[in-house]
This record gives sequence, C-alpha cells and structure tokens, in this order.
Amino acid sequence: MTGIDPDFKKKRTVVGKHQGHDVWGPVDPPKRLGIHGSTCAVDFDACIADGICIDVCPVGVYEWVDTPGHDPRAIYPDSPPPKAERKADPVRESDCIFCLACETQCPVKAIKIFPP
Repeated sequence: MTGIDPDFKKKRTVVGKHQGHDVWGPVDPPKRLGIHGSTCAVDFDACIADGICIDVCPVGVYEWVDTPGHDPRAIYPDSPPPKAERKADPVRESDCIFCLACETQCPVKAIKIFPP
C-alpha cells in the first residue's frame, strides 16, 4: 500500500533533523528515506515527485530536494513510477496554515498534516 501511515508518530522514532524539521526513521539511503516533518509530514519513501503539493501550497511550505537513487517502488511495489529523483521537502512547515490542499491533492497520499 502506498501512502503515509497516519499513526507513524506512534510507531517510529526521530532519527535526525533535515532543514530544521524532524526525520522519522528508518533511514537507509538510497532505499529508505523516512518521513520528513512532524506538522507537515511527507513520506519520502512514498513520494513520486509529481509536485502537486508544491503547486497547491499557498504559503510555500515545500521545496524540492534531490534524492538520487531512490525509487518508491522498492518499498511500495504498486506505486507509480517516480517523475524524478527528488522529493517535496517541508522546509517551512512552521508556515503551514493547515488548509490540507497538499494532503488531499497528493496522488499517492504521501502527506499527512497535523493541525494544532
């Protein structure tokens, strides 16, 4: 099944930081990249780099980050092929206004927003 586990915070631990946000493991590049963010969480292992989240976010939470060698199909065999070897990184998750546009538009359900 493709998509972020909405209960990942109960099942995973923070293994580091990237661009100021938490990274939830496991992480073993390039196969496993983990979940980036805690408020605007993106499952890097599920993300197919279609960019809709970047396009629909009214406050610019996301930026592209290169992820050479990663293919979501290594973890999610039924996933569509990735558009590129990059991910939408929630580098400004503190700016999120909780409109849920990114979460609802993501074609592989790789994003989970946690409103306050």
